[in-house]
Amino acid sequence: MKGNTDISDEMLVKRGKMEKSPLQMNPGEFRKWQKDMTIGIRDYLFSIGQPLIYKKEGRFVAEYANGYIKFL
Repeated sequence: MKGNTDISDEMLVKRGKMEKSPLQMNPGEFRKWQKDMTIGIRDYLFSIGQPLIYKKEGRFVAEYANGYIKFL
């Protein structure tokens, strides 16, 4: 991985503290993992002062740590 700035999905799945690959999880485990990842991502973005951006009702939304939501 030295010098390689391209990040593939496979690298993202293998990096970190995962005990089990998402490909090997049953549907319940997978839903819990997705929920936990969402919380972790939100906390990380807010900790560095960035909004969480996602799509809602066909429009992009920026959600800030103070609860403010802005349609983009």
